[in-house]
Amino acid sequence: MVAVGTIVWLGSEVMFFAGLFAIYFTLRSVSPDLWASQTPHLNVVYAGINTCVLVASSFTCQFGVFAAERLQPRRKSWKISEWGMVEWFFVTYVMGALFVIGQVFEYATLVSEGVRLDSSAYGSAFYLTTGFHALHVTGGLIAFLLVIGRAYAAKNFGHKEASSAIVVSYYWHFVDVVWIGLFAVIYLLK
Repeated sequence: MVAVGTIVWLGSEVMFFAGLFAIYFTLRSVSPDLWASQTPHLNVVYAGINTCVLVASSFTCQFGVFAAERLQPRRKSWKISEWGMVEWFFVTYVMGALFVIGQVFEYATLVSEGVRLDSSAYGSAFYLTTGFHALHVTGGLIAFLLVIGRAYAAKNFGHKEASSAIVVSYYWHFVDVVWIGLFAVIYLLK
């Protein structure tokens, strides 16, 4: 039941981000000269590295899900092949936090170059789309902490705890896929 509810909720999130994409494309179509003058401020290589960190976190998240499905909350030894859900989710958390920190540094650089939320339609579209995504990543980070805490609090790690890990992974994979779309549209599409 929780998985179905999560998928339905993620469907509403798809519509939310579809609206943000629509805003971005509409503003871009009516102001092509503005976009041509503002996009050179973007550091595509930096954003690409940040994107790789986030995409890699989807893999570590999935390894955590595999461990949760085996009902293995924590590591059996220091060997990576024997890590449990907690260790994989902690690595995922760190990678997600690095992504958000990377976004903050990118924002600081862009603001210093005059690209601000209130500077133009480009700034508004850029910060709204990427900012809402960063808020969603932050929500995912909080969810990881809750699932990790639940794993420590549970006397017996069972299917309930594993289900929590699985639905958090749905959300995290969704956030990653949305970012791949945003990265392609904002940084790569000319």
